[in-house]
Amino acid sequence: MKRRKFVKTLPAVAVLAGTATGQFAEASGFDELQTIILPSPEKEGGKSVLAALQERRTTRNISSKELSLQVLSNLLWAAFGVNREQASFNKTGRTAPSASNSQEIDLYVALADGIYLYEAVPHHLRPVAAGDFRKRAGRGRAATAPVNIFYVVDFTRYDTGPEQPDHAIGDPEVQKSYYYTDTGFIAQNVYLFAASHGLAAWFHNCDKENAAKEFLLRPKQLVLFAQTIGYPEGR
Repeated sequence: MKRRKFVKTLPAVAVLAGTATGQFAEASGFDELQTIILPSPEKEGGKSVLAALQERRTTRNISSKELSLQVLSNLLWAAFGVNREQASFNKTGRTAPSASNSQEIDLYVALADGIYLYEAVPHHLRPVAAGDFRKRAGRGRAATAPVNIFYVVDFTRYDTGPEQPDHAIGDPEVQKSYYYTDTGFIAQNVYLFAASHGLAAWFHNCDKENAAKEFLLRPKQLVLFAQTIGYPEGR
């Protein structure tokens, strides 16, 4: 199994050149996966919201061509990044809403070399396990596409204490309605980003059982869905 190697920081020239993650990895010389420090997301550019809505669609024929580190940074920020420092419940604000700002959905990002956890603060990818886990996202092009995002709910993020105004948030059925809805918000952000920047996106089911084991999830975490992102075949 091929393992690529990442460094903790990227030289500015590599970022400006749009170096693909794998291309830079092979030249880095590290023996183990390292945290990927993502460049600051670009918050301008792309098509308008209305144009992106017109172009939004599911595309399953996705090329194996890698995304640049800048595009990956922009994608993850658009999905569920921090867009304001202060929001409700004394937490940061994110690009997608969540029940009581619980921010209970984690993005586990499968690249060719390993699985990483997207940490919106400080906007980086923390390594979880080395190896190619893209096949856990599904068959066909999902297994070879450059990026697969696995949506994982962390039940410990729900504040069920006496200060919580919505005491129903402790009810498992209520939580289910929240985390499925919140996943949908993030997934739609990904779809719109893809449509705005000429990428392909595909939201689908995945191998939840094996993914949970290989991603070293805790009992209070649950794999929900996956979303495959890359360039459309032929680009």
